[in-house]
Amino acid sequence: MGYFITVEQNVNIFVEDIDPGQGKPILFLHGWPANHKMFEYQFNHFPKLGYRCIGLDYRGFGKSDRPWKGYSYNRIADDIRIVIDTLRLESVILVAHSMGGAIAIRYMARHGGHKVAKLALLGAAAPAFTQRQGYPYGKTKEEVNKLIEDTYTDRPKMLEDFGDIFFERYLTESFKAWFQSLGLEASGHATAMCAISLRDEDLRQDLVKISIPTGIFHGKHDKICPFVFAELLQAGIKGSKLIPFEYSGHGLFYSEMKKLNKEIAQFIVS
Repeated sequence: MGYFITVEQNVNIFVEDIDPGQGKPILFLHGWPANHKMFEYQFNHFPKLGYRCIGLDYRGFGKSDRPWKGYSYNRIADDIRIVIDTLRLESVILVAHSMGGAIAIRYMARHGGHKVAKLALLGAAAPAFTQRQGYPYGKTKEEVNKLIEDTYTDRPKMLEDFGDIFFERYLTESFKAWFQSLGLEASGHATAMCAISLRDEDLRQDLVKISIPTGIFHGKHDKICPFVFAELLQAGIKGSKLIPFEYSGHGLFYSEMKKLNKEIAQFIVS
């Protein structure tokens, strides 16, 4: 079932609520530059286990409205808080990929983990996506600036090139075309603005504010968010558990979908 939730005047967020019954809710936060449909192979699985799966498209992505402003981690975290409160969710399992992982961390710090029981970070773009003083990890700001420039000049080619380093394993041409189509559903401006947030945001001070059970699921061959990110997250989030994926790059939700689904299910009940 799909519907819209108003998060501020003239801004509506699209939500897909799969099997909205009495099951424990899992809220999925998608990565850049896709939308909630990237979790298709999780949405096929977890309702069979009795969970209520909820996906949303950030402002500017998928079917959500496309305002000119509002693409900071703070604003998107606030949108998520409104969705959770509007749906009256309790004991949420937050499953978040890439930029979604960064936004989930900001949500936990900014909103005190409001209504979230467990946090699963998948290839998270955190503690910081780009290199800076005291943090020699990730992409350079110049590399992200090139992504932003390419978004504004040839977005289809940018998405194609980004997709080429997203997955570690062989993909059919049909799958690659489908995955690229998710990025094309977004606003080009929103895609660029969120890349600016990826470039500039720093979550190192947010990590100590997370006190719930946290699972860190990360591909060993990730070319977008290198595996060292996962090690830094484990060191920074007290009591967190790191689960490496030996045969995955950034797209572990597909490359090792069976292992990921199994590991998330075990994490939820542990």
